[in-house]
Amino acid sequence: MLKRYRADGSAGLVHGNHDRTPAHRTPDAVRARIVELATTTYAGVNHAHLAELLAEREDIEIAERTLRRILAEGGVRPVRTRRSPRHRRRRERMAREGMLLQTDGSRHRWFGPDLPFATLVGAIDDATSRVTGGTFRAAEDAAGYFTAFAQTAEEFGLPGGMYSDRHGIFSVERNRTPTLTEQLTGRRSLTQVGRALDDAGIAWIGARSPEAKGRVERLWGTLQDRLVTELRLEGITTIEAANAFLPGFLIRHNARFAVAAADPVPAWRSWPDGLTAASVLCFHYPRRVARDATVSWGPGALSLPPRRDGRSWAGRAVVLEERLDGSLWVRHDGEHYPLAEAPAAPALLRARSLSRRAAEMSDEGAPTATPPATLPLPRPGKRRPASDHPWRR
Repeated sequence: MLKRYRADGSAGLVHGNHDRTPAHRTPDAVRARIVELATTTYAGVNHAHLAELLAEREDIEIAERTLRRILAEGGVRPVRTRRSPRHRRRRERMAREGMLLQTDGSRHRWFGPDLPFATLVGAIDDATSRVTGGTFRAAEDAAGYFTAFAQTAEEFGLPGGMYSDRHGIFSVERNRTPTLTEQLTGRRSLTQVGRALDDAGIAWIGARSPEAKGRVERLWGTLQDRLVTELRLEGITTIEAANAFLPGFLIRHNARFAVAAADPVPAWRSWPDGLTAASVLCFHYPRRVARDATVSWGPGALSLPPRRDGRSWAGRAVVLEERLDGSLWVRHDGEHYPLAEAPAAPALLRARSLSRRAAEMSDEGAPTATPPATLPLPRPGKRRPASDHPWRR
């Protein structure tokens, strides 16, 4: 460098590649195409997701760091900016997969800013960040959680615990005065979801702040960015179509974001003997069987099939199950019986009071087919006792 300085002065210290185009530089046509796609088709997509979509859909292989520089030079601002780091205490992940699930529902305009809100109910494993189940619903409800839990149980098994907010879907308000039944039994009433978790032996933990279940909250931030974009690119605008698209998306999402657990031995459990996902993850209603082997259901009644031991149903306490597929079952002594709609009750026939004129003549003025002697006679009218009647004395 000293020799070049003595020969050429300060110009000799400039690198020889200065102002020369690098051999591996992305062509200008490709750079212009990337900027165009980032501002039109993929507008609003974050840089990491955009790099993946360009490789999958546009056959443009480009590194994320290079993409960031190209967009910055093109004047395209990033969609999401990172907050400045600050110190905070974070809970360690569970050591084994299946020890704890975090669950929640996210109400968002998943199908576009001009379409109605929908709610995505999902569950994520605390140890691996693997999304184990999810479903779109019109609103956050028990059926959505039952569906997400059933998907988890079918694919992986039963977790040891469930971490959620203190929504009324999970627990009855704890500040109210207990009912007489609760005082006598010494146990609080359970919601439908709380009863299902109790039957499956899954411990429930209620978070007192959104930050406490931060893993599932950060999941919504990711899905509200990536999933919204892919739903828009697929032209999906209905809950039914979104539920059909969601399983394939979650497979790719888990491959991208799931991590390995500290302990490779999973902690998932199987169903206890006599229990299945269909019979536990559904709505239960206690009923008392009538003498005609029926149970009440809405304005009508449901008919029970004969018992397997041949005994009568009358007076039995049973549990009516309304399952996710819409079928109705009754459970008694660990056995399940399908229910059918009961036939309508027979018409109650009573003698009618007819006037003597109606008894003798039909509507057309002809004598009736029934002899007048067999028709009920009109009842005499009420009479007021005379002033000197013995009753008055």
